[in-house]
Amino acid sequence: MSTPANSASRALRIVRTAAELSTAIVQALEGLAPGNSPAALGLVPTMGALHSGHESLVSTAREQNDVLVVSIFVNELQFNDRADFERYPRTLDADIEILARAGADIVFAPEVSTVYPDGRPLVKLDSGALGEKFEGASRPGHFDGMLAVVAKLLHFCMPPASLGVPVAYRAYFGQKDAQQLVLINRMVADLNYPVEIRSVPIIRSAEGLALSSRNQFLTKEQAKAALVIHRALNLVKGRADRHEPLYLEDAAGLFEMEPLVELDYFELVDPRTLQELAFNCQDTPFTGEGLLLVAAKVGKVRLIDNMSLGY
Repeated sequence: MSTPANSASRALRIVRTAAELSTAIVQALEGLAPGNSPAALGLVPTMGALHSGHESLVSTAREQNDVLVVSIFVNELQFNDRADFERYPRTLDADIEILARAGADIVFAPEVSTVYPDGRPLVKLDSGALGEKFEGASRPGHFDGMLAVVAKLLHFCMPPASLGVPVAYRAYFGQKDAQQLVLINRMVADLNYPVEIRSVPIIRSAEGLALSSRNQFLTKEQAKAALVIHRALNLVKGRADRHEPLYLEDAAGLFEMEPLVELDYFELVDPRTLQELAFNCQDTPFTGEGLLLVAAKVGKVRLIDNMSLGY
């Protein structure tokens, strides 16, 4: 990969249609200085309302690619609550400022008619058993809608074969949406997408709350109460690091001391299959690897988080 130019010298290009995006990608790749290794094209799919967590995601992708595309599209198909979709923040101008600072080359901000030209898809991707548990149980159809738009975005940004030169193609997702990441990896493997999926660690506030566009809907009192999520995760991680029994029920009991927080689930799963790990969680020392998943409602705001154990 050639060394990326300084972000301040880059001209951020904003495109709205699939044709404009393809042209912009081709022109950006063709404009690279010749190198000995394949060019690298990165994609960061987002729904906008960007925060410093997104900026870290984009900055990581910037460092690893010659050309970087960031998409901004609020995908109605993954909202099972119309009111939640309507109130999702649309902050395109502020998002563009963040992306210019982070060094993106192309912003793809399509209209609904570009992504779904014939309305809602009649042929759909099915997230299957992986998408029916945890977030899928609380938000029916969410992951089917998420896979629909990610599949399209991966297709829209795919480097054209007409370039005649090899291009390494990568897409970047945050680890905070752990179940989403598992499903995307499985979709890419099952459907043979020629793209490498790379994950980027969770960015947290100084107090430990995972950054999310939904955090802005929390009052100060709710944001303080929500810190119980990180306390519970850290309690279990400390036990895992010391190879002690995890006592998940004991850790989940912390939520009972926060009346503003309603726990949905607090589960240890296999990080690749999302199957619950019933062994060594209570009475025996923890061994191996696991992914601790949590979801809770703080007021009307649903928050998710996770932490890897045994790595």
